[in-house]
Amino acid sequence: MKKFYKSTRGHQEPLDFYTSILQGIADDGGLLVPDFPFEKKDLNALKDLSYVDLATEVISSFVPEDAKEDIRACAKGAYDTGAFKKGVVPVVKVGNQWIMELFQGPTAAFKDLALTMLPRFMTLSLKKKNEDREVMILAATSGDTGKAALEGFKDVPGTCIKVFYPIDGVSAIQKQQMTTTTGHNTEVIGIEGNFDDAQTAVKKAFASQELKDLCDQHHVFLSSANSINVGRLIPQIVYYFHAYLTLVKNGDIAMGDEVNFTVPSGNFGDCLAGWIAKNMGVPVHKFIVASNKNKILTDFFTTGVYDTHREFYKTNAPAMDILVSSNLERLVWFMVGKDSKKVDEFYKELNTSGVYKVDQETLETIQKEFAAGYQSEEDVLKNIKDCYDTDHYVLDTHTAVGYGVYKNYVKETGDTTPNILLSTASPYKFPESVYEALTGEKVDVFTAIDKLHELTGVEIAYPLKGIKDREILHKGVIKKDEILKTIGDRIKES
Repeated sequence: MKKFYKSTRGHQEPLDFYTSILQGIADDGGLLVPDFPFEKKDLNALKDLSYVDLATEVISSFVPEDAKEDIRACAKGAYDTGAFKKGVVPVVKVGNQWIMELFQGPTAAFKDLALTMLPRFMTLSLKKKNEDREVMILAATSGDTGKAALEGFKDVPGTCIKVFYPIDGVSAIQKQQMTTTTGHNTEVIGIEGNFDDAQTAVKKAFASQELKDLCDQHHVFLSSANSINVGRLIPQIVYYFHAYLTLVKNGDIAMGDEVNFTVPSGNFGDCLAGWIAKNMGVPVHKFIVASNKNKILTDFFTTGVYDTHREFYKTNAPAMDILVSSNLERLVWFMVGKDSKKVDEFYKELNTSGVYKVDQETLETIQKEFAAGYQSEEDVLKNIKDCYDTDHYVLDTHTAVGYGVYKNYVKETGDTTPNILLSTASPYKFPESVYEALTGEKVDVFTAIDKLHELTGVEIAYPLKGIKDREILHKGVIKKDEILKTIGDRIKES
């Protein structure tokens, strides 16, 4: 069976896997989605596999049949080189639930699980397509994607990467991580705006005929490291299988028992990957979508209305400070029966009015599989302290959102299905907020790292040790309406 990827909006010819990776986003502004049935996996056959072998088996379902050994090589390079020093994805029992620690990689955030694979997908795809142009990777970030993408693509032959971040919309640690990045092919640019401004501009860049013409003139093509690239989404499916099978192997559940996953959500790629895992055989009862004060996803899953006409808040969980949740478009496509015409109408309406609404039948279909809730900034701090006082486990601010949303979900529903909470970042990525939660004391971010370690004894994540003393290498800041011009200028310089 040939495996093609089509646009959620239906105005582009289907693409093969390699072209999908290189192109990043559909020409019509939609997102590329698998246009073939998901392969059901035999969980018993996967149960005792290493993470590399599990990734090979799961990811091979999305690539040409003759590419399995290529995928194994990609997985080995991503996950078996010592970059994940405490295991790729530890799963630990905390109170009455399990926490999937997705932050043990080279930038201490969950994005590492996909962004150690994407550059390898890109290199493989360049080879398979006999492509000799330089790939210019564009990424908008609300914090973690930026550093993980920079680390993944740093010094990768045939590529350069440009990351745009809101100067007041990421944590101090995230900013320090990005602006101190080395590598001959990396550039980090601050914008006077928010994440949605950056993400919208990057999407416009892919649709710009002027930039396409410039790329042709300078022997360059654009691709994406954001989760709009299907190559970001596919590796995330693996850790849902891994977490489920870990509970089975440990005797916490029996094979075939259902679990819930609580997922801190901003751009929604992480949760969408879980839904795909469910459709590939992971027994999931409910996905619990957890949002911060920018609760656009909570409102959508509750009412079916996606309404961007609201105040934008900068919070202590900044990676979730998002009003345009890109991967939701992919979920909507699946939930309306892969009706690209309907999705196209929704997103035209969103672009013109800032609002769209799904029909009641679609909403009911969504609510069968998804629940949603949100937490305030005060809730986040309380959740961190409650978890530490009760179970001596230190949450970061984003995981604390999920922790509180799950507790409320249980109170409201009485659902006792075993729950796996996705922990998306090390607490040392947001140490000032975590330390304040535990002590009530406000200190600067770098002092907070040391004080948090002294207080809790939790080891400082290895990518963050000594971060205060690293040299700032990327100092550029532009206005949000200068992003497209800046991209054009970088193409001309290539």
